[in-house]
Amino acid sequence: MIFDDKTQEKPHIDYPTQWGFKIIGRDPDALHSAIKEVMGDKEHLCHPGHRSRRGTFHTYNATCTVESEAERNRLFKAFADHDDIEMVI
Repeated sequence: MIFDDKTQEKPHIDYPTQWGFKIIGRDPDALHSAIKEVMGDKEHLCHPGHRSRRGTFHTYNATCTVESEAERNRLFKAFADHDDIEMVI
């Protein structure tokens, strides 16, 4: 099944599950610190991804086990609201 803007139903996700966040920003050191700040004591993996052709943007991939949709959404919002993060996917 393909999910797009015309699909009405949400995909079913069984929790707990591994979830990955792609974090995008301008300063790789600030991104790494922001991920640690948002994750706090939560066990997670974090590794650098790509940088833009001109070196303006950098990505980090952060993965953790989320226990519920509420926790997944809370983490996403915390990343999205962080001053050092331009975008989270």
